[in-house]
Amino acid sequence: MTDDQFTSRSLYDGQDQDVLPPSTPVDRAAYWEDFMDIFHAPAAVFARRATSGFAVPMLVVTALLALSFVVNRGVLQPIMDAEFARGVSAAMRKDPRVTMEQMAGFRTMIEKFALIFAIIGPLVVMLCVGLTLWLAGKLVDARQSLGAAIMVASYAYVPRVLASIVAGVQGLLMDPASLDGQYRVSIGPGRFLDPDATSPLLLGLVGRLDVFTLWVTVLLAIGLSVTGKIPRREAAMAAVLVWFAGAVPALLTALRG
Repeated sequence: MTDDQFTSRSLYDGQDQDVLPPSTPVDRAAYWEDFMDIFHAPAAVFARRATSGFAVPMLVVTALLALSFVVNRGVLQPIMDAEFARGVSAAMRKDPRVTMEQMAGFRTMIEKFALIFAIIGPLVVMLCVGLTLWLAGKLVDARQSLGAAIMVASYAYVPRVLASIVAGVQGLLMDPASLDGQYRVSIGPGRFLDPDATSPLLLGLVGRLDVFTLWVTVLLAIGLSVTGKIPRREAAMAAVLVWFAGAVPALLTALRG
């Protein structure tokens, strides 16, 4: 039995549907088609790219997110200002020796290298998500390579591009005074919580219930099932672990504050 036949016939344990019909070979498609198919046929994308590496999807997603950052930077500036002001207040409460002049210098540095951060950030995140998915997959006996896990993470991050577009549109339509936190443009319960009155710990957890974050998590589960050759039930369990791992940085920041 070939690998393609195994993918289509043996991914599940009889309780889940097959990713592809038993007799359907893994199709060949141009990379640009992947970024369309990931929205309606993600299993097919992960099946045909299982051994193709992660460089192309990772670089394309990074470029699109960097472009979105440049386009959205102006309309979402109130959010950046509010988050920075909140961070300054927290830093000064924690250490009275911190001065406004020091924080102003820090902000100047951030703004100077913002585009670089916007490029490096997604690359680091996709690598970390891929590594976490690979490790979580080991707990459910997934036969997935680290490269395949990073490929899955890269394609699973495509909805983040759509999320950035949605955020930009909201920034254009909403009152700038209401843009007082990063979750105000999220599609989830976090947008309804006052960032100045809500516990950062709670906000960090609720923020993970954003539609696009959950969408990414579902794609991670599908990708792990396809490339790791395990039932979707086990893959979903591993993806939930990745979801919780994604909340750790925000939770640690909240606890330190």
